[in-house]
This record gives sequence, C-alpha cells and structure tokens, in this order.
Amino acid sequence: MKAQILGIGLLAATVGTILFSPAFRGNAAVPPTAQPPYVQPLVQTLGKAKVEVVFVLDTTGSMAGLINAAKEKIWSIAASMAQATPAPEISMGLVAYRDRGDAYVTRVVDLSTDLDSMYATLMEFAAEGGGDTPESVNQALYDAVHAMSWSDDPGSYKVIFLVGDAPPHMDYQDDQKYPEIVAAAVAKGIVINTIQCGNLTETAPHWQRIAALGKGRYFQVEQAGSALVIETPYDQRIAELAAELDATRLYYGTAAERSAMEQKLAATAKLHELASSAAQARRGVFNASTSGAANFIGGQDLVHDVVSGSVELETLSPAELPPALAELPPAERRRLVDETAARREALQRQIRELAAQRDAFIAERLEEMDGADDSLDRLIYDAVRTQAASKGLTYDESGPKY
Repeated sequence: MKAQILGIGLLAATVGTILFSPAFRGNAAVPPTAQPPYVQPLVQTLGKAKVEVVFVLDTTGSMAGLINAAKEKIWSIAASMAQATPAPEISMGLVAYRDRGDAYVTRVVDLSTDLDSMYATLMEFAAEGGGDTPESVNQALYDAVHAMSWSDDPGSYKVIFLVGDAPPHMDYQDDQKYPEIVAAAVAKGIVINTIQCGNLTETAPHWQRIAALGKGRYFQVEQAGSALVIETPYDQRIAELAAELDATRLYYGTAAERSAMEQKLAATAKLHELASSAAQARRGVFNASTSGAANFIGGQDLVHDVVSGSVELETLSPAELPPALAELPPAERRRLVDETAARREALQRQIRELAAQRDAFIAERLEEMDGADDSLDRLIYDAVRTQAASKGLTYDESGPKY
C-alpha cells in the first residue's frame, strides 16, 4: 500500500505543484544533467562524527533482484549506520553503471545528507541492458573516487561498496584500471568493499583483489543480494506518521533557497508515491533518529531554526517567509510555528515508540529463523562496525536494522 501525504494546512500554499527531475551526472557516454543546487542543512555539523558511503551498483539486466532489494533496504542500511556512538552525520551517494553501448555507462548521484533525493533517483533505475560480460567497472570505480564530493575530514569514515556480478573490462585502452583507481581511493582514506552477486568464476578474482587493495572486505551473495526484508504490522502506521512529520517542514529564505528545498519536497513526494509502506517505515524510523535529522530537515526549515534559536522569526521579512505565514500578523506566525513544533515533537515520539515495537517484532522473527548471519544486511553491518572503529565510531553487537 502507498501511504499518502497527510499535510497540515499551513504547508499547502508553500509547496505548490512540484515536478521532480532526477539529479545525476553522466560521463561522456551520456549528456550530463546538472544537479539542482543543494542547500546544506542548517543543523550544526562541525565536530560531528561522519559516515560517507557510496554504492557502486551494476544496473544491467541480471541485477534486477538486487536493485529491487536496494530500493527496499537503503533506509535500513542508513538506520544501521546511524546506530554508532557518537551518532554520525550520514551522507550517501550512488554510481549506477552498465557498459559501453548500453543506454549509459555510468550515472552519478553525488554524496549528500539529502538521502531523499538520492533515494528518489534510485527509484528511477531499472535493470536493463547487459547480456554479456564484462562491464564498465573501472569507469564506475573511477567516478566513485573522483566524481564524488568526499570531505577532507580525516576523521570521517569513507567507504565504497562495489556491488555487481560481472568482471571489469580490462581490455579498454582508454580508461584507467582499477589498481590505480583503488590506490587513489586509499590515498583519500576511502575503504572499498566488494559484494559479488552470483557465482561467476571470472568475477571473484577481480572482486577479491579490489577489496584487498582497498583495505576492505569481499563478500559473495546470491544473485538477488541475500538482503532480508521483513514486513511488520507496524509499517503502515509508521509510514503514515512519517508522512505527517514531513508535512511539518516549513521552508523559508530567498527564492533560490526555497526553490532548492522545493526540489527536496518533490523527491519526498515521489518516494511517498512509489516506495512500499515498509520502505517508508524504515525511512520514518531513520528520520526520527539523531543521524536522520539532516535528511528530514534538509535546510532552511523555519520550525527547526526558530526553535533552535538560529533565527529570530520577527527579523524575517514577508518575502522570506512561507506563503502560508507571510500574510499573518506576527503573533499568529509565532503561534503556528510553535504549534507545528509541538506537533513535530509528538510525531517523532510516536514513531520512536512504534519503532521499538517494530524492532521487537523483527527480533522474534529473526529468532524463529535462527538468525540472519548470511544476510546482506549483516555483512554490511559487520564491515562498517569493524572499519569505522578506527574513526572513533562504536557499533554494538545488536546487529543491523531490517
């Protein structure tokens, strides 16, 4: 079932009708599409622990099962990474790849704390093309290392997960080969893990070598990815509450700043329309966490900034306010902001309470299944837990979110 956005009245005039346009860059094989401007969240990030993760994903026809699993699991992976102490700021990026002669060679979604927009773009991808091996793995890795906005923070845990079933083209004379690319990644402090889907014997040696050179881990999973998807009786209600929570966002500022945030709202609307209730629930749980605040808020959110004291409501001109507030008297503006803040807090509390019940339900199912140690979820969690420790991030033994 698809949850519908349950908006509050004062936001309706703010958002309007927004058309979503996927934000990705292509290499020379595909005309690049300019990414929309992204306004960094006003949540203070200096001094925070950081996790920067890029998924390099084969999107040829044989990868249909894995791509569908990724659409279900990205939010639980984000929630798993958010379990660290201290709670990290999480950025994600995506490189989708195929091969020369296909519809595209690579498509790149840059690293950002705006996971909604990344997810909305992921929803656009379908497994097509291919039909032969090898694939343009070298180009995909090159883009992951060199076309992403990796931070210069030496304390940030930076990681790439290469996911695919076919070996790289080593016969193309005009592209850089992975040993040199991986060396550049290591120099930037980026760990590379490889996940081989299926059991093509010619893939394994390359995937193993990439992981060894990248100071990461090599995993082999079934063709569909071995991700564990557990639906619960709490998903639908959490999805509904998450939609109500989204509707408490009130974006303000210059026309350009509000336009950037409208694109985020468009991405949110897209995922509410297309994502399953279970995926929306996972996103809602993540957004209600400390690490999920940056994705939920986005930037230029009036409610957050007034409550945190980073902006004085009375100092904003009507032109900077959301249309729903601009024509109201100052006292009414304050009342609506305060009421929205209280509503937001109540919704977050309800989501956390239901999330605890959801976790208990999943724990029972896992016990009935005698665990899920071979699942993609557990493999990724264990790799992150081990590798992020050197950056001061501590993950306990409780395991991943599902």
